[in-house]
Amino acid sequence: MTDINPTALAQTHSTPSAASALVGDPSKFGRVGEDGTVFVRTSDGEKPVGSYPGKTAEEALAYFVRKFEALASEVALTAARITSGAMVPQDAYEAVKKLRQQVRELNGVGDLDALAASVEQIEPLIEGHREAYEAKKAAEAVAKAARREQILVEKEKIVVEAESLALSENWKVTGDRLKALLDEWKAAPRLDKKSDADFWKRFSASRNKFDKRRRTHFAQLEATAGKVSEAKNAIIAEAEKLATSTDWVATARRYKALMDQWKVAGRGKKTDDAKLWARFKAAQDQFFTAKNADLEKREVSMSANLIKREELIVQIEALIPFTDVKQAKNAFRELMNTWTKIGITNRDKRAAFDARVSKVEEAIKQAEAEIWRKTDPTAKARAAEVVKQLSDSIESYEKTAAKAQAAGNEKKAKEALESAVARKSWLDEAQKHLAEFN
Repeated sequence: MTDINPTALAQTHSTPSAASALVGDPSKFGRVGEDGTVFVRTSDGEKPVGSYPGKTAEEALAYFVRKFEALASEVALTAARITSGAMVPQDAYEAVKKLRQQVRELNGVGDLDALAASVEQIEPLIEGHREAYEAKKAAEAVAKAARREQILVEKEKIVVEAESLALSENWKVTGDRLKALLDEWKAAPRLDKKSDADFWKRFSASRNKFDKRRRTHFAQLEATAGKVSEAKNAIIAEAEKLATSTDWVATARRYKALMDQWKVAGRGKKTDDAKLWARFKAAQDQFFTAKNADLEKREVSMSANLIKREELIVQIEALIPFTDVKQAKNAFRELMNTWTKIGITNRDKRAAFDARVSKVEEAIKQAEAEIWRKTDPTAKARAAEVVKQLSDSIESYEKTAAKAQAAGNEKKAKEALESAVARKSWLDEAQKHLAEFN
Protein backbone atom coordinates (compact mmCIF):
# COMPACT_ATOMS: atom_id res chain seq x y z
CA MET A 1 0.00 0.00 0.00
CA THR A 2 1.20 3.52 -0.77
CA ASP A 3 2.73 5.12 2.31
CA ILE A 4 0.78 8.31 3.29
CA ASN A 5 0.46 10.43 6.41
CA PRO A 6 -3.26 10.85 7.15
CA THR A 7 -2.92 12.11 10.76
CA ALA A 8 -3.69 15.80 10.14
CA LEU A 9 -6.85 15.14 8.17
CA ALA A 10 -8.07 12.38 10.44
CA GLN A 11 -7.69 14.53 13.57
CA THR A 12 -9.63 17.48 12.09
CA HIS A 13 -12.90 15.55 11.53
CA SER A 14 -14.41 12.54 13.19
CA THR A 15 -15.96 11.39 9.90
CA PRO A 16 -13.98 9.07 7.56
CA SER A 17 -10.94 10.62 5.84
CA ALA A 18 -8.80 9.75 2.83
CA ALA A 19 -6.66 7.80 5.23
CA SER A 20 -9.55 5.75 6.57
CA ALA A 21 -10.43 4.86 3.00
CA LEU A 22 -7.08 3.07 2.82
CA VAL A 23 -7.44 1.23 6.12
CA GLY A 24 -7.79 -2.48 5.52
CA ASP A 25 -7.73 -4.00 2.06
CA PRO A 26 -9.07 -1.76 -0.76
CA SER A 27 -9.28 -4.81 -3.01
CA LYS A 28 -12.26 -5.99 -0.96
CA PHE A 29 -14.31 -3.36 -2.80
CA GLY A 30 -13.60 -4.95 -6.16
CA ARG A 31 -13.79 -8.16 -8.10
CA VAL A 32 -12.70 -9.50 -11.51
CA GLY A 33 -15.29 -10.97 -13.85
CA GLU A 34 -14.76 -14.08 -15.91
CA ASP A 35 -14.07 -11.95 -18.99
CA GLY A 36 -11.32 -10.04 -17.14
CA THR A 37 -13.38 -6.91 -16.43
CA VAL A 38 -12.63 -5.34 -13.05
CA PHE A 39 -15.62 -4.06 -11.00
CA VAL A 40 -15.81 -1.82 -7.96
CA ARG A 41 -18.62 -1.81 -5.40
CA THR A 42 -20.07 1.55 -4.33
CA SER A 43 -23.16 2.68 -2.44
CA ASP A 44 -24.87 3.05 -5.83
CA GLY A 45 -24.05 -0.48 -6.83
CA GLU A 46 -21.33 -2.21 -8.76
CA LYS A 47 -19.68 -0.60 -11.80
CA PRO A 48 -16.89 -1.65 -14.18
CA VAL A 49 -13.59 0.28 -14.01
CA GLY A 50 -11.64 -1.44 -16.82
CA SER A 51 -9.48 -4.45 -17.55
CA TYR A 52 -5.79 -5.35 -17.78
CA PRO A 53 -5.27 -7.71 -20.77
CA GLY A 54 -2.53 -10.29 -20.50
CA LYS A 55 -2.49 -10.24 -16.69
CA THR A 56 -3.91 -12.51 -14.04
CA ALA A 57 -7.05 -11.55 -12.13
CA GLU A 58 -4.96 -10.74 -9.06
CA GLU A 59 -2.60 -8.50 -11.07
CA ALA A 60 -5.48 -6.70 -12.77
CA LEU A 61 -7.21 -6.05 -9.45
CA ALA A 62 -3.95 -4.84 -7.87
CA TYR A 63 -3.45 -2.40 -10.76
CA PHE A 64 -6.78 -0.65 -10.13
CA VAL A 65 -6.19 -0.72 -6.36
CA ARG A 66 -2.97 1.19 -6.93
CA LYS A 67 -4.82 3.87 -8.88
CA PHE A 68 -7.20 4.28 -5.96
CA GLU A 69 -4.34 4.41 -3.45
CA ALA A 70 -2.48 7.06 -5.47
CA LEU A 71 -5.48 9.41 -5.49
CA ALA A 72 -6.23 8.77 -1.81
CA SER A 73 -2.66 9.68 -0.98
CA GLU A 74 -2.99 12.91 -2.96
CA VAL A 75 -6.15 13.79 -1.03
CA ALA A 76 -4.46 13.21 2.32
CA LEU A 77 -1.39 15.17 1.22
CA THR A 78 -3.51 18.15 0.16
CA ALA A 79 -5.23 18.20 3.55
CA ALA A 80 -1.89 18.03 5.32
CA ARG A 81 -0.48 20.91 3.26
CA ILE A 82 -3.50 23.06 4.07
CA THR A 83 -3.35 22.39 7.81
CA SER A 84 0.38 23.17 7.85
CA GLY A 85 -0.18 26.51 6.10
CA ALA A 86 1.89 25.44 3.10
CA MET A 87 -0.80 26.23 0.50
CA VAL A 88 -2.15 29.57 -0.64
CA PRO A 89 -5.91 29.52 0.21
CA GLN A 90 -6.93 30.27 -3.40
CA ASP A 91 -4.69 27.46 -4.65
CA ALA A 92 -6.25 25.18 -2.04
CA TYR A 93 -9.77 25.85 -3.35
CA GLU A 94 -8.59 25.02 -6.88
CA ALA A 95 -6.92 21.84 -5.62
CA VAL A 96 -10.16 20.68 -3.95
CA LYS A 97 -12.08 21.38 -7.13
CA LYS A 98 -9.61 19.30 -9.11
CA LEU A 99 -9.73 16.45 -6.56
CA ARG A 100 -13.53 16.29 -6.77
CA GLN A 101 -13.28 15.89 -10.53
CA GLN A 102 -10.56 13.23 -10.20
CA VAL A 103 -12.60 11.22 -7.68
CA ARG A 104 -15.69 11.34 -9.93
CA GLU A 105 -13.66 10.14 -12.91
CA LEU A 106 -11.50 7.62 -11.02
CA ASN A 107 -11.41 4.12 -12.41
CA GLY A 108 -9.99 2.46 -9.36
CA VAL A 109 -10.82 -0.16 -6.75
CA GLY A 110 -11.34 0.90 -3.14
CA ASP A 111 -13.80 2.64 -0.83
CA LEU A 112 -14.80 5.35 -3.33
CA ASP A 113 -17.58 6.64 -1.07
CA ALA A 114 -15.16 7.24 1.80
CA LEU A 115 -12.68 8.88 -0.59
CA ALA A 116 -15.34 11.24 -1.96
CA ALA A 117 -16.41 12.11 1.58
CA SER A 118 -12.82 12.86 2.53
CA VAL A 119 -12.54 15.38 -0.31
CA GLU A 120 -15.60 17.22 0.99
CA GLN A 121 -13.91 17.47 4.40
CA ILE A 122 -10.96 19.41 3.00
CA GLU A 123 -12.67 22.66 1.92
CA PRO A 124 -13.78 23.63 5.45
CA LEU A 125 -10.15 23.29 6.51
CA ILE A 126 -9.01 26.09 4.19
CA GLU A 127 -10.50 29.03 6.07
CA GLY A 128 -9.81 27.32 9.39
CA HIS A 129 -6.11 27.20 8.57
CA ARG A 130 -5.79 30.53 6.77
CA GLU A 131 -4.12 31.83 9.92
CA ALA A 132 -1.42 29.15 9.60
CA TYR A 133 -0.80 30.23 6.00
CA GLU A 134 -0.54 33.88 7.01
CA ALA A 135 1.82 32.94 9.85
CA LYS A 136 4.04 31.03 7.46
CA LYS A 137 4.00 33.93 5.01
CA ALA A 138 5.00 36.30 7.82
CA ALA A 139 7.78 33.91 8.87
CA GLU A 140 9.13 33.94 5.32
CA ALA A 141 9.14 37.75 5.38
CA VAL A 142 11.07 37.66 8.64
CA ALA A 143 13.55 35.20 7.12
CA LYS A 144 13.99 37.46 4.10
CA ALA A 145 14.66 40.43 6.37
CA ALA A 146 17.12 38.35 8.39
CA ARG A 147 18.89 37.34 5.19
CA ARG A 148 19.18 41.01 4.20
CA GLU A 149 20.67 41.80 7.59
CA GLN A 150 23.15 38.96 7.11
CA ILE A 151 24.18 40.33 3.70
CA LEU A 152 24.57 43.79 5.24
CA VAL A 153 26.88 42.32 7.89
CA GLU A 154 28.91 40.42 5.25
CA LYS A 155 29.40 43.48 3.04
CA GLU A 156 30.14 45.71 6.00
CA LYS A 157 32.80 43.21 7.08
CA ILE A 158 34.41 43.29 3.61
CA VAL A 159 34.39 47.09 3.49
CA VAL A 160 35.74 47.49 7.04
CA GLU A 161 38.63 45.11 6.32
CA ALA A 162 39.43 46.95 3.08
CA GLU A 163 39.45 50.25 4.98
CA SER A 164 41.79 48.75 7.60
CA LEU A 165 44.24 47.72 4.84
CA ALA A 166 44.33 51.08 3.04
CA LEU A 167 47.41 52.21 5.00
CA SER A 168 49.23 48.85 4.96
CA GLU A 169 52.80 48.67 3.69
CA ASN A 170 52.83 44.90 3.30
CA TRP A 171 52.42 45.38 -0.43
CA LYS A 172 52.29 41.81 -1.72
CA VAL A 173 50.14 40.28 1.03
CA THR A 174 47.79 43.25 1.20
CA GLY A 175 47.42 43.43 -2.57
CA ASP A 176 46.51 39.74 -2.67
CA ARG A 177 44.07 40.20 0.20
CA LEU A 178 42.34 43.17 -1.45
CA LYS A 179 42.00 41.09 -4.61
CA ALA A 180 40.44 38.27 -2.58
CA LEU A 181 38.07 40.78 -0.94
CA LEU A 182 37.04 41.98 -4.40
CA ASP A 183 36.22 38.37 -5.34
CA GLU A 184 34.18 38.05 -2.14
CA TRP A 185 32.34 41.27 -3.01
CA LYS A 186 31.46 39.96 -6.48
CA ALA A 187 30.25 36.65 -5.03
CA ALA A 188 28.13 38.31 -2.32
CA PRO A 189 24.35 38.63 -2.98
CA ARG A 190 23.02 42.01 -4.10
CA LEU A 191 21.25 44.52 -1.86
CA ASP A 192 19.09 47.42 -3.00
CA LYS A 193 20.79 49.82 -5.43
CA LYS A 194 21.50 52.60 -2.91
CA SER A 195 22.94 50.31 -0.22
CA ASP A 196 25.21 48.56 -2.69
CA ALA A 197 26.37 51.89 -4.11
CA ASP A 198 27.25 53.24 -0.66
CA PHE A 199 29.20 50.14 0.25
CA TRP A 200 31.01 50.10 -3.10
CA LYS A 201 32.01 53.75 -2.75
CA ARG A 202 33.76 53.01 0.56
CA PHE A 203 35.33 49.78 -0.72
CA SER A 204 36.60 51.33 -3.96
CA ALA A 205 38.05 54.35 -2.11
CA SER A 206 40.09 52.03 0.16
CA ARG A 207 41.45 50.04 -2.78
CA ASN A 208 42.38 53.18 -4.69
CA LYS A 209 44.11 54.63 -1.65
CA PHE A 210 46.23 51.51 -1.19
CA ASP A 211 47.07 51.23 -4.91
CA LYS A 212 48.18 54.88 -5.05
CA ARG A 213 50.44 54.42 -2.02
CA ARG A 214 51.92 51.21 -3.46
CA ARG A 215 52.75 52.90 -6.79
CA THR A 216 54.36 55.79 -4.94
CA HIS A 217 56.39 53.39 -2.81
CA PHE A 218 57.89 51.50 -5.72
CA ALA A 219 58.58 54.72 -7.56
CA GLN A 220 60.58 55.86 -4.57
CA LEU A 221 62.49 52.58 -4.54
CA GLU A 222 63.60 53.16 -8.08
CA ALA A 223 64.74 56.61 -7.07
CA THR A 224 66.71 55.31 -4.11
CA ALA A 225 68.74 52.54 -5.69
CA GLY A 226 71.67 53.54 -3.47
CA LYS A 227 69.70 52.62 -0.37
CA VAL A 228 68.92 49.22 -1.89
CA SER A 229 72.62 48.63 -2.47
CA GLU A 230 73.40 49.66 1.10
CA ALA A 231 70.81 47.21 2.47
CA LYS A 232 72.17 44.36 0.37
CA ASN A 233 75.74 45.08 1.40
CA ALA A 234 74.65 44.72 5.02
CA ILE A 235 73.06 41.37 4.19
CA ILE A 236 76.23 40.24 2.40
CA ALA A 237 78.38 41.24 5.37
CA GLU A 238 76.38 39.00 7.69
CA ALA A 239 76.31 36.18 5.13
CA GLU A 240 80.10 36.24 4.75
CA LYS A 241 80.50 36.26 8.54
CA LEU A 242 78.30 33.15 8.81
CA ALA A 243 80.13 31.28 6.03
CA THR A 244 82.45 29.48 8.50
CA SER A 245 79.75 28.65 11.09
CA THR A 246 79.32 25.03 12.16
CA ASP A 247 75.96 25.58 13.85
CA TRP A 248 74.30 23.92 10.88
CA VAL A 249 70.60 24.16 11.75
CA ALA A 250 70.50 27.68 13.19
CA THR A 251 72.80 29.07 10.48
CA ALA A 252 70.80 27.45 7.68
CA ARG A 253 67.69 29.11 9.09
CA ARG A 254 69.50 32.45 9.26
CA TYR A 255 70.57 32.16 5.62
CA LYS A 256 66.93 31.58 4.72
CA ALA A 257 65.97 34.72 6.68
CA LEU A 258 68.74 36.67 4.91
CA MET A 259 67.37 35.47 1.59
CA ASP A 260 63.94 36.79 2.59
CA GLN A 261 65.53 40.13 3.50
CA TRP A 262 67.29 40.18 0.14
CA LYS A 263 63.96 39.83 -1.64
CA VAL A 264 62.35 42.55 0.48
CA ALA A 265 65.25 44.96 -0.13
CA GLY A 266 64.03 45.49 -3.67
CA ARG A 267 65.87 46.08 -6.92
CA GLY A 268 68.90 48.24 -7.49
CA LYS A 269 70.85 48.87 -10.64
CA LYS A 270 71.04 45.74 -12.75
CA THR A 271 74.86 45.57 -12.92
CA ASP A 272 75.27 46.28 -9.20
CA ASP A 273 72.64 43.69 -8.26
CA ALA A 274 74.46 40.99 -10.25
CA LYS A 275 77.78 41.64 -8.46
CA LEU A 276 76.14 41.80 -5.03
CA TRP A 277 74.25 38.57 -5.67
CA ALA A 278 77.49 36.77 -6.67
CA ARG A 279 79.06 37.68 -3.30
CA PHE A 280 75.99 36.65 -1.34
CA LYS A 281 75.73 33.33 -3.19
CA ALA A 282 79.45 32.60 -2.67
CA ALA A 283 79.04 32.97 1.10
CA GLN A 284 76.03 30.65 1.08
CA ASP A 285 77.83 28.08 -1.05
CA GLN A 286 80.83 28.05 1.31
CA PHE A 287 78.59 27.33 4.30
CA PHE A 288 76.42 24.67 2.66
CA THR A 289 79.44 22.91 1.13
CA ALA A 290 80.91 22.52 4.63
CA LYS A 291 77.53 21.46 5.97
CA ASN A 292 77.19 18.75 3.31
CA ALA A 293 80.71 17.49 4.02
CA ASP A 294 79.81 17.12 7.69
CA LEU A 295 76.68 15.26 6.70
CA GLU A 296 78.77 12.74 4.75
CA LYS A 297 80.72 11.98 7.92
CA ARG A 298 77.46 11.45 9.79
CA GLU A 299 76.36 9.02 7.09
CA VAL A 300 78.98 6.58 8.37
CA SER A 301 77.46 6.69 11.85
CA MET A 302 73.96 6.38 10.42
CA SER A 303 75.02 3.31 8.45
CA ALA A 304 76.14 1.62 11.68
CA ASN A 305 72.86 2.55 13.33
CA LEU A 306 71.01 1.14 10.33
CA ILE A 307 72.63 -2.25 10.89
CA LYS A 308 71.55 -2.18 14.55
CA ARG A 309 67.99 -1.39 13.58
CA GLU A 310 67.93 -4.11 10.93
CA GLU A 311 68.99 -6.66 13.56
CA LEU A 312 66.52 -5.42 16.15
CA ILE A 313 63.55 -5.20 13.80
CA VAL A 314 63.88 -8.94 13.14
CA GLN A 315 63.43 -9.60 16.88
CA ILE A 316 60.48 -7.23 17.08
CA GLU A 317 58.69 -8.83 14.12
CA ALA A 318 59.42 -12.28 15.55
CA LEU A 319 56.95 -11.51 18.35
CA ILE A 320 54.16 -12.22 15.83
CA PRO A 321 52.33 -14.53 16.03
CA PHE A 322 51.88 -14.78 19.80
CA THR A 323 49.58 -16.66 22.16
CA ASP A 324 50.23 -14.70 25.35
CA VAL A 325 49.35 -11.04 24.78
CA LYS A 326 50.78 -9.85 28.08
CA GLN A 327 54.08 -11.61 27.52
CA ALA A 328 54.30 -10.23 23.96
CA LYS A 329 53.54 -6.70 25.20
CA ASN A 330 56.30 -6.87 27.84
CA ALA A 331 58.81 -8.19 25.33
CA PHE A 332 57.83 -5.47 22.85
CA ARG A 333 58.34 -2.79 25.52
CA GLU A 334 61.86 -4.07 26.30
CA LEU A 335 62.82 -4.18 22.63
CA MET A 336 61.49 -0.65 22.09
CA ASN A 337 63.63 0.63 24.96
CA THR A 338 66.66 -0.61 23.06
CA TRP A 339 65.25 0.74 19.79
CA THR A 340 64.94 4.30 21.10
CA LYS A 341 68.54 4.31 22.35
CA ILE A 342 69.93 3.73 18.85
CA GLY A 343 71.28 6.94 17.30
CA ILE A 344 70.07 8.74 14.20
CA THR A 345 69.27 6.84 11.05
CA ASN A 346 68.68 8.00 7.50
CA ARG A 347 65.17 9.55 7.43
CA ASP A 348 63.98 7.47 4.46
CA LYS A 349 65.12 4.24 6.10
CA ARG A 350 63.73 5.22 9.49
CA ALA A 351 60.25 5.74 8.05
CA ALA A 352 60.17 2.18 6.69
CA PHE A 353 61.36 0.76 10.01
CA ASP A 354 58.78 2.75 11.96
CA ALA A 355 56.05 1.36 9.72
CA ARG A 356 57.14 -2.22 10.49
CA VAL A 357 57.31 -1.48 14.22
CA SER A 358 53.84 0.07 14.09
CA LYS A 359 52.50 -3.11 12.50
CA VAL A 360 53.67 -5.20 15.46
CA GLU A 361 52.41 -2.63 17.95
CA GLU A 362 49.02 -2.56 16.22
CA ALA A 363 48.78 -6.36 16.32
CA ILE A 364 49.31 -6.31 20.11
CA LYS A 365 46.73 -3.54 20.54
CA GLN A 366 44.20 -5.43 18.43
CA ALA A 367 44.77 -8.59 20.47
CA GLU A 368 44.18 -6.63 23.68
CA ALA A 369 41.05 -5.12 22.18
CA GLU A 370 39.79 -8.57 21.14
CA ILE A 371 40.28 -9.87 24.68
CA TRP A 372 38.31 -6.96 26.04
CA ARG A 373 35.60 -7.46 23.44
CA LYS A 374 35.15 -11.12 24.42
CA THR A 375 35.00 -10.27 28.12
CA ASP A 376 32.83 -7.14 27.89
CA PRO A 377 29.71 -7.88 29.99
CA THR A 378 27.69 -5.21 28.21
CA ALA A 379 28.42 -6.68 24.78
CA LYS A 380 27.61 -10.16 26.09
CA ALA A 381 24.28 -8.93 27.45
CA ARG A 382 23.46 -7.36 24.08
CA ALA A 383 24.30 -10.60 22.27
CA ALA A 384 22.11 -12.58 24.67
CA GLU A 385 19.25 -10.15 24.12
CA VAL A 386 19.53 -10.60 20.33
CA VAL A 387 19.35 -14.40 20.75
CA LYS A 388 16.28 -14.05 22.97
CA GLN A 389 14.52 -11.67 20.58
CA LEU A 390 15.12 -13.97 17.61
CA SER A 391 13.98 -17.02 19.57
CA ASP A 392 10.78 -15.25 20.64
CA SER A 393 10.19 -14.08 17.07
CA ILE A 394 10.60 -17.61 15.66
CA GLU A 395 8.21 -18.98 18.27
CA SER A 396 5.68 -16.27 17.41
CA TYR A 397 5.84 -16.97 13.67
CA GLU A 398 5.50 -20.73 14.26
CA LYS A 399 2.38 -20.14 16.38
CA THR A 400 0.97 -17.88 13.66
CA ALA A 401 1.64 -20.58 11.07
CA ALA A 402 -0.09 -23.20 13.21
CA LYS A 403 -3.16 -21.01 13.65
CA ALA A 404 -3.27 -20.21 9.95
CA GLN A 405 -3.05 -23.90 9.02
CA ALA A 406 -5.81 -24.70 11.46
CA ALA A 407 -7.92 -21.98 9.85
CA GLY A 408 -7.15 -23.28 6.38
CA ASN A 409 -5.15 -20.20 5.38
CA GLU A 410 -2.24 -21.97 3.71
CA LYS A 411 -0.82 -18.75 2.22
CA LYS A 412 -0.53 -17.02 5.56
CA ALA A 413 0.87 -20.18 7.13
CA LYS A 414 3.50 -20.46 4.41
CA GLU A 415 4.55 -16.83 4.84
CA ALA A 416 4.83 -17.23 8.60
CA LEU A 417 6.93 -20.40 8.27
CA GLU A 418 9.22 -18.72 5.75
CA SER A 419 9.73 -15.83 8.16
CA ALA A 420 10.52 -18.31 10.95
CA VAL A 421 13.04 -20.20 8.77
CA ALA A 422 14.78 -16.95 7.81
CA ARG A 423 15.15 -15.96 11.45
CA LYS A 424 16.51 -19.38 12.37
CA SER A 425 19.54 -18.71 10.19
CA TRP A 426 19.95 -15.37 11.93
CA LEU A 427 19.57 -17.12 15.27
CA ASP A 428 22.40 -19.55 14.41
CA GLU A 429 24.73 -16.62 13.73
CA ALA A 430 23.61 -14.82 16.90
CA GLN A 431 24.21 -17.95 19.00
CA LYS A 432 27.68 -18.34 17.50
CA HIS A 433 28.43 -14.73 18.39
CA LEU A 434 27.17 -15.26 21.95
CA ALA A 435 29.27 -18.40 22.27
CA GLU A 436 32.40 -16.31 21.71
CA PHE A 437 31.85 -14.70 25.10
CA ASN A 438 31.94 -18.10 26.80
